[in-house]
Amino acid sequence: MINAAFRLLLTFNATSLLVIIFLVQQGHTLGKLYPGCSWLVALPNAASYLFYVLVPVLLTGLSILLSSCLGKDEFKQGEVENIEHVNNSFLPSYLGYFFVALSIGNWETLVFVYGILFVFTFLSQALYFNPLFLVFGYELYNIKTTSGSAVFLISREKYKKPEEVVMPTAYRINNYTFIEKD
Repeated sequence: MINAAFRLLLTFNATSLLVIIFLVQQGHTLGKLYPGCSWLVALPNAASYLFYVLVPVLLTGLSILLSSCLGKDEFKQGEVENIEHVNNSFLPSYLGYFFVALSIGNWETLVFVYGILFVFTFLSQALYFNPLFLVFGYELYNIKTTSGSAVFLISREKYKKPEEVVMPTAYRINNYTFIEKD
C-alpha cells in the first residue's frame, strides 16, 4: 500500500511540470483561479507561478523523506557490472512536456492529456525521472548488475566506476528503480 502511494506521489512529481507550464502559458494565476479571495487577486503573477513550482519541489522533498518507508535492498561489492550517469539524457524527453503543454489550449484537453500521461507513467513500472531530484543534489544512473539486471538508481553519490557502487541500503521504488539515501 505504501509503495503504491509513494509511486503515485513520484508520478505526480514527474508529470506536474505539464500542468505548471499550462497554467503559466494560459496566465492562470491564483487570483484568477480563486477570484473570491481578495488577497490572492492582489498577488503579483510571479507569486502564483512561484507557488506552482514550489508545490512539486516540496512534494519531491517529501517523497525523498518518505522513501525510507520503502522496502530495502542492497548492492554488494562486485555486483555492479556497468554504471552510466544519465542526468542529461533524460532532459530531451522531459522537455517534451514543455512543448505538449504549450500546445494545450483549454482545461478539457489538459485533463485528458495529463490523465493519459499520468496513467502511462504510473503503470509503466519504468523510471520515475524527476528533474527536481537534481535540485536536491541527487544524481541519476543506469546500472547493469552482474546477474544481468538493468536498474535505475537515484543517489547523491558521485559514482564513476562500477566497483564504487556498494550500498548497504537501497530503497526499492519498484523492481527497476532504487533510491539511495544518506
